[in-house]
Amino acid sequence: MKRDAVETHFAETVGALTPGPLMDPALPIRPGTTLTGVMCREIFGVQLASRLLDVAARVLREQDEGFYTIGSAGHEGNAAVAAATRVSDPALLHYRSGAFYLTRSAQAGRLAEEGLRDVLLGLTASAEEPIAGGRHKVFGHPDLAVIPQTSTIASHLPRAAGVAFAIEWARVLGVPSRWPADAIAVCGFGDASVNHASALTGLNAAAYSRFRGLRMPVLFVCEDNGIGISVKTPPGWVEQAGHPLLEHFAADGCDLADAYDVARRAVDHVRTTRSPAFLHLRTVRLMGHAGSDVEIAYRSRGAIAQDLDRDPLVATARLLVEAGLALPDELLTRYEAERDHVLKLAMECTRRPRLSSAEEVMAPIAPRRPDVVAAEAARVAPGRERVFGTLPELEGGLTFAQAVNRTLADAMALDPEIVVFGEDVARKGGVYGVTRGLLRRFGAERVFDTLLDEQAILGLALGAGVSGLLPVPEIQYLAYLHNALDQIRGEAATMQFFSRGAYRNPLVLRVASYAYQKGFGGHFHNDSSIAALRDIPGIILASPSRPDDAAAMLRTCLAAARADGSVCVFLEPIALYHTRDMFEKGDGGWLAPYAPPARWAETHVPVGRARSYGEGRDLTIVTFGNGVRMSLRAAVKLTAEEIGCRVLDLRWLAPLPAADLLRAADLTGRVLIADETRRTGGVSESVMAALLDGGFTGPIARVTSRDSFVPLGPAAQTVLMSEADIERAARELLKR
Repeated sequence: MKRDAVETHFAETVGALTPGPLMDPALPIRPGTTLTGVMCREIFGVQLASRLLDVAARVLREQDEGFYTIGSAGHEGNAAVAAATRVSDPALLHYRSGAFYLTRSAQAGRLAEEGLRDVLLGLTASAEEPIAGGRHKVFGHPDLAVIPQTSTIASHLPRAAGVAFAIEWARVLGVPSRWPADAIAVCGFGDASVNHASALTGLNAAAYSRFRGLRMPVLFVCEDNGIGISVKTPPGWVEQAGHPLLEHFAADGCDLADAYDVARRAVDHVRTTRSPAFLHLRTVRLMGHAGSDVEIAYRSRGAIAQDLDRDPLVATARLLVEAGLALPDELLTRYEAERDHVLKLAMECTRRPRLSSAEEVMAPIAPRRPDVVAAEAARVAPGRERVFGTLPELEGGLTFAQAVNRTLADAMALDPEIVVFGEDVARKGGVYGVTRGLLRRFGAERVFDTLLDEQAILGLALGAGVSGLLPVPEIQYLAYLHNALDQIRGEAATMQFFSRGAYRNPLVLRVASYAYQKGFGGHFHNDSSIAALRDIPGIILASPSRPDDAAAMLRTCLAAARADGSVCVFLEPIALYHTRDMFEKGDGGWLAPYAPPARWAETHVPVGRARSYGEGRDLTIVTFGNGVRMSLRAAVKLTAEEIGCRVLDLRWLAPLPAADLLRAADLTGRVLIADETRRTGGVSESVMAALLDGGFTGPIARVTSRDSFVPLGPAAQTVLMSEADIERAARELLKR
């Protein structure tokens, strides 16, 4: 392989160094530093290995045997950050963290070959790669407390704040944690990423916690190479971008001694004060953004040469040579020998097996153990009567909101690791009163209000889940979930996929959902857009409509999160929270009793099972959410016209209950889909696809809400699906 300018510059510059007098390697490598000669030699070895992994990535790509070339060249100073931390400190890294990862691997007592092989197996997409198994090139390892992150848009910063908070949280709650009680979280990212909303969320959430007097031991490490792909970062911007309430540290990442000293001070500060800090590590980017990047197209030769002059690998070599701890020829010989070794190891990795089937690829996305979940859902807290003034099964008929409330209380009494949080959920008890009384019963450590930021709420949940807790956050309205959807799509849903289940983030996200509120509304409080949720692989999307289903399905979601690490989104129809009646005022037809624990096993609702109403043979109405009540009311009117209807409540929108759907469709031969979401991108599209894929040949029709945002006031009824729409569509379908 032809050597590029970075390799040539290293050879020429190191070869020209002048050795200094031999010093004691146990002493500091230079006056005023805590970095000893021994440590400097060890870290140089790691930095060299990281650099050669980037060389190998490009060789592999040229031979069509490697599939990732975004490297760490120029960022090798992050080895100093790793050296300043402990193996047990959870680390959320970014894609230029090669030297950090290799240092952490060495700290754990692993052979140098093992860390190299980890990364090379990732570059070659091998199924034997120890974290993602060839699914993506990420840095991660369960034995090294390195949590795999895609890190492309700093989407891991909110989770990092959550991990730090969870370290302290578990201690306060007295429950087991994945991390030691004195651990700190370490989070690395680039200077371009510091501008992203998710980065600002992570920094702000940490600062907010400190402002509130809460313990938040997280070290944010911004590795500033001055450019994001081709866009320059203005000089001085990163210093200004870090939150003013975070303690700031700055170091030259191209000077190993300075980077190590400052990193130690920053780590010690976070560990002793249990407060967040921001470490600005100035680096350079060598070898371009990635292997396909032609830097000269957007950077001057002078700018590229200036970065070469600051090469951190050359700088560490200079420290060793000037301290008399290495000769130039010795380092060059070592470089060549190590280069040959890494390239040989890389070729060996190309011969290791790769994923070869969809089943292999998808296996870790969402493991399901329905029998285990069923058993878990039937577990009961001992002495639960102490939690309730009156046991909920003795209260008589409950509303939807009351059923959710009692189920949460039962679950929290059983599992001390469950925490409930979100905007207004504590003192106020939620905007709709769903969490009322939980703060009094379980205390502020387990039920608390958060800052108004959906990304922060979800990041807190993801950090808590990966640390061993079971978070139950609330997003106040469905429309606001879209502000932070990538925390579900890019972070929560991918964790088991990227780690083969070594890391999980169990989650039950409660969302006040859908439209039809009376006397209050407008777009952001009446929204039915769930298309972006339905296409996320692996998540469970629950949509109960009746109080008894709400209780049983919430128990199922909590059990699935505990048993399988599932990511569950629990959609709660706002308009049905306090609905009591079915037909006439005072009939109590929409209330339901709370099942006593002795019946939890028999009333268990498995994931992906629908609920059927009626035995009509003329028409099946398929629906969910608010549509269930409307469809049942319409079915009664149609029955009066001697039209026999059955109503199928899907209940689960992901995974869709396809088998139950096909059975219900075959019983009548006609299907009307009553879908309160929009016509385009709505649930009805997937229902129709499931029917056709399953071989159903009968007539299908659908009635939906319009492709519109929901306006304020009575005008909302013009764009939302109505009970009259269902009746009209049913009659039309029966004519076919």
